[in-house]
Amino acid sequence: MSQLPQQVDVVVIGAGASGLMCAITAGYRGRSVLLLEHSNKAGRKILMSGGGRCNFTHMFSTPANFLSSNPHFCKSALSRYKPQDFVDMVDRHGIDYHEKTPGQLFCDISSKEILQMLLTEVDWAGVQLEIGCAIEQIEPQGGGYQVATALGVVGCKSLVIATGGLSIPNGGATGFAYELAERFGMAVTDRRAALVPFTLQPDLLTPLKELSGVAQPARVSCDGMSFKEPILFTHRGISGPSVLQISSYWTPGSTVEIDLLPDLDLAELLKTQRSEHPRWSLERSLSEHMSKRTAQILCDLWQLSGELGQLSNERIDEIATALKQWQVKPSGTEGYRTAEVTIGGIETDEVSQKTFEAKKAPGLYFIGECLDVTGHLGGHNFQWAWASGYCCGQAV
Repeated sequence: MSQLPQQVDVVVIGAGASGLMCAITAGYRGRSVLLLEHSNKAGRKILMSGGGRCNFTHMFSTPANFLSSNPHFCKSALSRYKPQDFVDMVDRHGIDYHEKTPGQLFCDISSKEILQMLLTEVDWAGVQLEIGCAIEQIEPQGGGYQVATALGVVGCKSLVIATGGLSIPNGGATGFAYELAERFGMAVTDRRAALVPFTLQPDLLTPLKELSGVAQPARVSCDGMSFKEPILFTHRGISGPSVLQISSYWTPGSTVEIDLLPDLDLAELLKTQRSEHPRWSLERSLSEHMSKRTAQILCDLWQLSGELGQLSNERIDEIATALKQWQVKPSGTEGYRTAEVTIGGIETDEVSQKTFEAKKAPGLYFIGECLDVTGHLGGHNFQWAWASGYCCGQAV
């Protein structure tokens, strides 16, 4: 553990994705940079992401992949630091990666490689990194800021807050950035867990619990948005990529519509099969497009039964509606404990979209997840971290 310098050009608080990128960028510009992390490890969310393989960017990331009260705010940073820029760094370090679905890039081996790459760049850029360094007090001083920490006091011209949001508190997440922003008179929007599984009421959860661990292709819709990706039944409710995506648009009390057979005109199919296989059971017909277990439990849930030859056109239409327009009212979400991101945050009007400097507090900067910018699933939030960190690092 090094002794803290008395004065540096830049202090960055938070050694996650955006903080690491900001510190690296500022360091390469010849700035003296101190990077502080309150937990005992840098980049903990990087290590956890992508099932341990880190979905480190999305090659087709655009402003349309982000939610914000000001949808134009993210355009500047995303245009100045593109996915290919980060991929170029990954290539320079010889890290092997693959495209899991179109645009989504994952490490072949481990997310540890991305973190090690960034820590190596921190070293090369001459940045001093201190972990396990709690922040005790921040005060404006002499045109800059004085930061009192558990390891000592340091002054700086530019102070960057990159402490993230509230998601995954056991990974070190806190509300530090929001509290500091409010202290300096900045507005903060309501926040909630996003990219998070839904929980279900007992009357629906009980019959579906038998499907825990089973995935099913689906289209999930809410509030005018729709995502066609698999859902996953869990012992608490439903998850999977499409559910995580739609959770960013869902508000408590809203209904989610699920199409369990998004590639089929189910009514037309059942009517055709009724002619060709009248003795087939409905369950037998559905099991061609989902697991037999799933077909059985859903038929039991909605009391759907009988041979196809016994079903009227009206009944077939009712069955198709049940499976393709399933109306689910979640009881809630699993919350910040498992949420990948926090939706909402510091109002984007409070900071410069070019430099990320607070308009009401010169020399104070906010980047990454703590701002009211939230990406879709699939590497977009990392791209926002890299882009906002890079652009801020060019300014401090």
